This record gives sequence, C-alpha cells and structure tokens, in this order.
Amino acid sequence: MRARNVAILLTAGVAVYLVLLAGRAVALLRTGETVPVLLGVGVLLLPILGVWMLVTTWRSGNQIQRLARRLEAEGGLPDVADLPRMPSGRVDRKAADAWFDQRRAEVEDEPGDWRRWYRLAYAYDIAGDRRRARATMRKAIELEAAER
Repeated sequence: MRARNVAILLTAGVAVYLVLLAGRAVALLRTGETVPVLLGVGVLLLPILGVWMLVTTWRSGNQIQRLARRLEAEGGLPDVADLPRMPSGRVDRKAADAWFDQRRAEVEDEPGDWRRWYRLAYAYDIAGDRRRARATMRKAIELEAAER
C-alpha cells in the first residue's frame, strides 16, 4: 500500500503541474497575437499529453496489480527471495540470468499461459531489462484478458 500512496502523491503533483501549465497555455492563447497563440497551442499539447500518460500508466498499473492478485491467490507469484544478492540489494546478475532462462523455458513450453508471461516479465525486470519487462507484461495482460 505504501508504493500506491507514493504513486498517488506523485500523480497529484504532476496533475497540479499540468493544470498550471494549461493555465499558461490559455494565457498565451488569450493574447490574440500570432506568436504567443502558436506557443500557447504548443504548450497546451503538453498537458494533454501528460494526462494521457497518467491515465495509461495508472491503467497499466491497475492491470498488473490485478494479475498479481490473481497469481497470489493461486500461489504462483514469482519468488526470488532465495536468489543471491549484491550489497546494493539487487539480485546477482548470474543468478538473475539463470532464473530468467528458467522463466523463458516455461514460456516456450506453454506460450499461451499468461502466468508464465507474468513471471518472464518479472525475470526481465530483475535482470535489469525494463523495456522488455514492460512489453512482456503487456503480453501477459493480453493473454489474461482473452482468458476471461
């Protein structure tokens, strides 16, 4: 629950910033002069883009949270507590790679199972490849949605 509270606080901060930015855009648009109006249009696009990013990020987070709850109820959440760690607390690279190879083999055995894709996404994350972790988690979300 703590991470969710931080996310809410950060979202509120970004929302305040977007409202202030939109106010500046409207002020530029109201001048009626060509250059400020063009700048106002450009500045107005930033809050619109920001709102879209907030909505998609929260939607994705909620979907991932739903999958995690389902896996937890089934007793299938990934457990890396026994993997060796570096002094920083991150999982040791060799151990993360070995754990990743196991998760990848699971997906290759049964590519239609969203649970295996979720665990593979988690493996990408602990291996430090966040871009692939996000893409793999999207695949897990798609498969789970098709299962329902």
